[in-house]
Amino acid sequence: MRKALLNLTCIGVGTVLGIVGMQFLPSYAQSKRTPPKVIVDDTAVERDGKFTTSFAPVVKKVAPSVVSIFASRTLKLGDASEMRRNHPLFNDPMFREFFGEPGNRPTRPQKEEALGSGVIVSEDGYILTSNHVIENADDIQVELVAGPKHTAKIVGTDPETDTAVIKIEATRLPAATLANSDKLEVGDIALAIGNPFGIGQTVTMGIISATGRGELGIVAYEDFIQTDAAINMGNSGGALIDAQGRLIGINTAILSRTSGNQGIGFAIPINMGRMVMERLITEGKVTRGYLGVSLQPLDQELAERLEVKDQRGALVTEVAEGTPAAEAGFKPGDLVTEFNGRKVADYRQLRLMVSQTKPKTKASFKIWRDGKERTVNVTLAELPTQRELAGMMRRPGGAPGAQANQPETLEGVEVADLETKSRRQHGIPNHVRGALVTNVDPEATAYEAGLRPGDVLLEIERKPVTNADEAVELTENFKGSKVLLRVWSRGSTRYVFVNVGSNEQEKREQKTDEDSESER
Repeated sequence: MRKALLNLTCIGVGTVLGIVGMQFLPSYAQSKRTPPKVIVDDTAVERDGKFTTSFAPVVKKVAPSVVSIFASRTLKLGDASEMRRNHPLFNDPMFREFFGEPGNRPTRPQKEEALGSGVIVSEDGYILTSNHVIENADDIQVELVAGPKHTAKIVGTDPETDTAVIKIEATRLPAATLANSDKLEVGDIALAIGNPFGIGQTVTMGIISATGRGELGIVAYEDFIQTDAAINMGNSGGALIDAQGRLIGINTAILSRTSGNQGIGFAIPINMGRMVMERLITEGKVTRGYLGVSLQPLDQELAERLEVKDQRGALVTEVAEGTPAAEAGFKPGDLVTEFNGRKVADYRQLRLMVSQTKPKTKASFKIWRDGKERTVNVTLAELPTQRELAGMMRRPGGAPGAQANQPETLEGVEVADLETKSRRQHGIPNHVRGALVTNVDPEATAYEAGLRPGDVLLEIERKPVTNADEAVELTENFKGSKVLLRVWSRGSTRYVFVNVGSNEQEKREQKTDEDSESER
């Protein structure tokens, strides 16, 4: 994905500035409530190979459940001026003709508006939408396909999944039927319904292009449905439905060079949306399960070195002290292959599974360690806040200083003992033990592997490192072509391979020959 050409865009429409931040209107989330009564059809979509000549009956069934949302807030004079100075559109002279120069202070408060869509999920007025459509709004108006506008109140928001729940005071509303998004398959028909660009309710058709899309950088927890059904600005919070008219997702973002539809759209799976909705309503917030490990993708080479059966699973790189994982005996190098009887495909899927499990739930993990399969039982804790996580990392201690040493195997790498000054300089928590990387030759293969000054060598060939001398000692008699390191780097831990031996020497000889040639 080339960032210069492709943009991930949330698909609500705002005037001048998208609505950001978080604020509750007078809210239902202040007290716990019972979950809304929703209609759920858990069966998989029919896949008999027959193709209908019209989806009109399906659209007629679900269209009344999809609403338009108009959200607004009033900016203070200072906020409006700051917005006008910083927004890139004000660099356009034609734009300034209509809105004035950014240095001119507005004479009255400015109103900011956003447009999106939503889906009615209960007869008594609960509506699912995207968080970025209504976040920080002072006023939210909901327009039904047939009927008057209603003022909505925010029940709760979850920026981590870009999901929000709002409610209108009405009864006997046309609630959508929810499907089981876990049963979707690539190639299933998908219809997107929303209010793109404010032109009115619009239906487009495509297929499910992919499921389980993640690592897009849109939100913290990503498990998107990808579709080529045309979705555009204003479709945010709208419905993605299957060929039987059941809600399978909430449209939230597109991948585009132009901020318009190019056939790559993303929707939050309804199973995730339903989980978030129920917790917001019953608990007033989204609580998530917490294990206490850092995870990493697993490739074939790393799987072979760690003696695991295949590349499916989540590789544990760090176990935080005092967490459920530490108490249950998890260790770095463990490969998690199952969670509560469900196969784990990769580290991202395990993170989602744990986060969607309620705290205090007893969970069973199957792990692969030292060539054997084991079962580990854990009672999950509640995911701490970022501030609490930072506090957990503060542990007493610190190793004495030492002169820089160069491990024999890792040519071009210099290490030293960790000390208080270096910890402060590189932001290294006190609980991290190892050898500090003080210098890496840009010509060395360790540099190519991603090793940088400020990193900490925690293990070499799966043996713990506590200081610089140990790092040197562990590399003195290494005979392989690649050395396996476990490295702490900028707040996370990972395994990394570094080529050793002849590669460095060949590079240095080549550079020497080039230098000699240039001198001639």
